[in-house]
Amino acid sequence: MAATGPHARAQAALLALIILQVVMLAALYTQTPPHPPRAISLFALGPFLGASTAIAAAAMMLGATATRQGMIASILAAAFALISFGPQKWIDPAIGEIWPAVFVAEVAAAVLIVEAFLRKRVE
Repeated sequence: MAATGPHARAQAALLALIILQVVMLAALYTQTPPHPPRAISLFALGPFLGASTAIAAAAMMLGATATRQGMIASILAAAFALISFGPQKWIDPAIGEIWPAVFVAEVAAAVLIVEAFLRKRVE
């Protein structure tokens, strides 16, 4: 089931973020190293990862960058992903274990932002 069309990259990026966030949520609940902490100073990570996953799934259902609502949800999904996997993670002591997830999430977020910007330029 290959996604084709002008918004396939955005859909693929959203799916990558969903998979990464579900894996991190599973690692959190099973305490499988390297797992995220249960909470940070701003919020508990379980509900945050759940919300991030839900936003990315909603963005896919709204058409990724094909629609205005999908584009807004895609940008929000990218922003939420960068809270968990953003550039600040490159100085994390556990980067040797988590770098693949950080790299993939940052690429996926960049794809979403670029695709949203390109969509705005076409309109």
